[in-house]
Amino acid sequence: LPQNYTIEVTNPGGHSSRPVKENAIYRLADALVKLRAYDFPIQMNEVTRGYFRAIAGPTGGDVGAAMTKIADDPTDEDAANIVAAANPAWNGVLRTTCVATMASAGHATNALPQRATANVNCRIYPGTTAGDIRNALIKVIGDDKITVTTLPSRNEPVTPPALTDNVLGPAREVAAEVFPGVPFVPQLAAGATDGAFTTPAGIPTYGLTGMFSDPDGSGVHGLNERVRIKSLMDARRFLYTLVRKYTE
Repeated sequence: LPQNYTIEVTNPGGHSSRPVKENAIYRLADALVKLRAYDFPIQMNEVTRGYFRAIAGPTGGDVGAAMTKIADDPTDEDAANIVAAANPAWNGVLRTTCVATMASAGHATNALPQRATANVNCRIYPGTTAGDIRNALIKVIGDDKITVTTLPSRNEPVTPPALTDNVLGPAREVAAEVFPGVPFVPQLAAGATDGAFTTPAGIPTYGLTGMFSDPDGSGVHGLNERVRIKSLMDARRFLYTLVRKYTE
């Protein structure tokens, strides 16, 4: 669940030639520093357990060992921290994450700011509500002079559908045909998909693209977004064959 919040500080302001310690920008900065230091609790579900168990072996070393540990015991904070620090993408599927993405303050170069705001973008772990995270942000900031406002939600909270063999069985079979020797690994998407709308509506939704990307994400959302021709054609074959198999 992607969700934005506005963190806001207001102040009587004044002239910069008569500065005071109580400054809206400083107070907002203090709040954001607290947010930076805070990590939401580790959470695991069927998908992420399967994912980390599958890639633990190929990853190897201390990180691979830590993946196995958290798949067996999500409360192992030391192991979770090793995995989270190794790759931002892994951190993004281990817990709810909240990060400041925009800030605005003041109205003149020679005036004390009367308002300072920041946008905080959260990627909320499945099953948690926007209200739950707002309450957590208020607690982390711990300042009754700062307001935290929940902006309009993109979609309702989503609980991932079960990894049933009706879905995964045909997918594994076709994947083995199109991509022989490539492991079939479940994955939780930290970005939002159409499943954010269809799953709450009672339509269990799974993403199966068969599309391979470069290690850097193939420049997704950037001016150089790209995909290899072979990846495109292999994915086309995978999806066409799979949809036909689902209709059998």
